[in-house]
Amino acid sequence: MSASALKDLNISQPVDLDKGKGDSMKSCVSKPVLNGSKCANKEENAPSACPDAVTNGNEAVLADVEYIDSENLVDLPDVDATLSTLVKRLDSKDWIMTCEALNNVRQLAIYHKERLQELLKPLVPLIVKSVKNPRSAVCKTALMTCADIFKAYGDLMVDSIDPLLVQLFLKASQDKRFVCEAAEAALISMTNWISPSLLLPRMQPYLKNRNPRIRAKASVCFSKSVPRLDVEGIKEYGMDKLIQIAATQLSDQLPESREAARNLALELQVIYEKSQASTSGENEGEPSASPDAESWEAFCQSKLSALSAQAILRVTSTTPKDGVTAGVTSAPKEGVAVGC
Repeated sequence: MSASALKDLNISQPVDLDKGKGDSMKSCVSKPVLNGSKCANKEENAPSACPDAVTNGNEAVLADVEYIDSENLVDLPDVDATLSTLVKRLDSKDWIMTCEALNNVRQLAIYHKERLQELLKPLVPLIVKSVKNPRSAVCKTALMTCADIFKAYGDLMVDSIDPLLVQLFLKASQDKRFVCEAAEAALISMTNWISPSLLLPRMQPYLKNRNPRIRAKASVCFSKSVPRLDVEGIKEYGMDKLIQIAATQLSDQLPESREAARNLALELQVIYEKSQASTSGENEGEPSASPDAESWEAFCQSKLSALSAQAILRVTSTTPKDGVTAGVTSAPKEGVAVGC
């Protein structure tokens, strides 16, 4: 080949590559995806660089992923066929098949939860695996699945929740917004549908996790779960244990943890003072104990170190408490956000 021909070839290659790149990006225009007769939500904030595109040289193929709200999920046409292949498809290396299987889990949890319950034990590790998947579409669909199974099974999920918790806390604290929002929705579902008396002991170890982001999300969920206990439930769990947790989190590294601790301290103060007032009412006419022994200040000083007691009392004496106890004695149900 002559020197002139080689020069022309070198000049034409970048042009061809740029053209191929432009053609690839055009294929990233997504189309509406339907679930039955209802339109599925597409991620508005999804990056434009086509993270879920499969590239081969200069060509890209984009597979649309359905992010379907729970209320828009329709029933399965063949439940038996879906169940027979569900575990295999969840463990597939084909990420599109995995997303479809995750949506099937959601459909089964809503329409056939008794039949899905038999498979929960092998399913949960596969859902955790999908939550950890680096592909955002798989991760988000798995987080949506978590929200639906928490709602469907409630307290039955407690024995399987440990491997999910750390991943939910991590995903809820990451920078990718649409994944973060899905993780927070799953945490809200968890705290709404699992009894706090069962959930709080599971979350407590994460309040001391080495990762400050995990601690922060655990603190928020913990502080939002405590008010769902009634007065007797808090006494059974241990008011002294709870105030010690609040005092510890007040000095945490992240502001989110400290704010959660302040909210928890305020909740505990109101509940403690209500319980003391109730006890005084029941014993009216009997000799009363020393007022100092029943006061919030005396309680904190008896259960905490001097510095910790001072920190708690500073928070509870200067922060307005109006509205803090909304929903203390009644558990929030569907659609009630707890802000985890």
